[in-house]
Amino acid sequence: MFLRRIQSLSSKFQQIHMIKNYFRFSSSGASAEAGEIEREKMEYDVVIVGGGPAGLSAAIRLKQLEQQHERPLSVCLIEKGSQIGSHILSGNCFEPHALDELIPGWRSMENRPPVNTRVTHDKFMILFDEDKSIEIPNTLLPSTIHNEKNYIISLGDLCAWLGEYATNLGVDIFPGTAGQKVVYSQEGYVKGVQTGDMGIAKNGEPKDNFTPGIELLAKQTIFSEGCRGSLSESLMSQFNLRDKSDPQIYGLGIKEVWEIKPEKFESGLVQHTVGWPLDHSTYGGSFLYHKDPNQVHIGFVVGLQYQNPYINPYEEFQKFKTHKVVRSMLEGGNCISYGARAINAGGYFSIPKLTFPGGVLTGCGAGFLNVAKIKGTHNAMKSGMVAAENIYKSLAIEGTGEGVELKQYQTDMENSWVYKELFDFRNSKNAFKYGLYPGLLLNGFQLHITKGREPWNLRTNKKDSEQYKQKENFKPINYPKKDGKLTFDILENLARSGTYHDDDQPSHLKIKTGLNQVPLESLEKFDGPEQRFCPAKVYEFVDDEKGGKKLQINAQNCLHCKTCSIKMTQEYIDWTVPEGSGGPNQQINQISQINLKSIKKIKQQRNVRVSYLAVFNLNKLRSDCIKTIYLLIQIYSNMFYFIYIQYNKYFQQPISKKALFLFKIEYNFFF
Repeated sequence: MFLRRIQSLSSKFQQIHMIKNYFRFSSSGASAEAGEIEREKMEYDVVIVGGGPAGLSAAIRLKQLEQQHERPLSVCLIEKGSQIGSHILSGNCFEPHALDELIPGWRSMENRPPVNTRVTHDKFMILFDEDKSIEIPNTLLPSTIHNEKNYIISLGDLCAWLGEYATNLGVDIFPGTAGQKVVYSQEGYVKGVQTGDMGIAKNGEPKDNFTPGIELLAKQTIFSEGCRGSLSESLMSQFNLRDKSDPQIYGLGIKEVWEIKPEKFESGLVQHTVGWPLDHSTYGGSFLYHKDPNQVHIGFVVGLQYQNPYINPYEEFQKFKTHKVVRSMLEGGNCISYGARAINAGGYFSIPKLTFPGGVLTGCGAGFLNVAKIKGTHNAMKSGMVAAENIYKSLAIEGTGEGVELKQYQTDMENSWVYKELFDFRNSKNAFKYGLYPGLLLNGFQLHITKGREPWNLRTNKKDSEQYKQKENFKPINYPKKDGKLTFDILENLARSGTYHDDDQPSHLKIKTGLNQVPLESLEKFDGPEQRFCPAKVYEFVDDEKGGKKLQINAQNCLHCKTCSIKMTQEYIDWTVPEGSGGPNQQINQISQINLKSIKKIKQQRNVRVSYLAVFNLNKLRSDCIKTIYLLIQIYSNMFYFIYIQYNKYFQQPISKKALFLFKIEYNFFF
């Protein structure tokens, strides 16, 4: 009853939305008569797209070099997640040597990064069925895949810490801001990115809270979007960056975080398995990492080169948990988190060209994951640092202008330990195309004997979307029912991911122009594998009005794993960014300290009046109590915005574009 009264009260303030949007359109230069929006432009020396380990490492290194040489560069980083770390999903067994290079002495810092659980021992097991398994002695495992010097961490937490560190150095960080388009100059070089519009209805019309995106312009733009980044993929096509590389191939990683009983917890245990429940022709395996306190990060990776259209990676993961070794570990525990993400698996031969006029590729967007070690964070961080060093030298020391192609970055990466590591493991993944046991034997030979010096190269020339065989070659797979304690229905697990998208927005998952017939062709030839490989049940074939079938896209479920853009027949899905802050959230109900500090810093530097709103992640409102608080915040923030604009208008005090942009980001987290 009280909630309904608050909702009624809230509706009385809708006229404030109209006043607010008048000022929004005025400040952004919207032209109703022309029917076009003249977008705001903000200029930086460097713009970084993506708040993962690569982008944050680049931002930090740029500011470190600025302090060292006393030649300033303005640096901006945008992140589509509601806060830094909210879209980060990884195992993560972390190799720290890149962090050692970036921040020497981090272990002795008072506010040290969240890198605490040291690996104590490794286990590697081959599973034969739900009961039988064999553990390979560590003495038989190559030293290159031992983890005794590594740490078990939450990569999202580490990125949040790096984001705060970067902010303190002077980086402008804008969470909840999606890079929607690459901005090109008339000469064809990259000038920056356009951020996504916010407040567009499903029918394409602007809503009351519409806010147009702006153009973030830079002399150099670093693209650090992660695996299968939408802007990175468009750049590869625009500049033919894959001309001399193999097609990138991928795996789908699905992960849960469990709290287990203390007597079953082994702090620092790293355990990997291969084999059951996958058949021997399908590449994949699992990881189980014991992280303090009493947490197990459990995940399952399925190579997307599989040919059987009836394979369901999510169901394979749930079935894996019923193995007696895994069941005994998890029983009596509680699953607290769920997520999924595509990972690069092509390795050395699938790395594209990294440079183009006006920008560079870094991190997993360029494919630096070492799939044999199931690790890529250290490589991503190193690529960000190398990119930053080349950009700083070009802009701050040599004084070059915009649009330059930094070819030295490519050379420096090829001479770095990143390429050396990936070259040594170049044949590891493709060895498994001969099957599980031949792949294990060949990997053992390469890692123990030749150690990267083998004279042969195992290459691939097929995309994952081209691997399917027709349904007549296989039988449907009947997966066991879920018990709700150890194994879970996909929608039940989806609720653990914190995923939220505003329903009233255009779908960010679109069928590409000219391929509208492909979904039904996929259903006819392959029995619609898209309804099985998606770990969020986004794609379903439902009855249409004519008695046939049609593809239904439940975009609000999307985990942003990007698998659909990879494994769909003919890659018929165009994955674009939804409104900023939409998607999964691995850090539920935390204050976005990074964005708050950005606003405070810019106010101090530019003497601008802005709101110090603590931004709570209220994407997933789970109770009437929280909803009530949410609506009260909405009411008072509307009132404040009106008073704030009128105050500045009356006293004729100019509003910094950057401050207003930040305020819009803060404000839109509530709507």
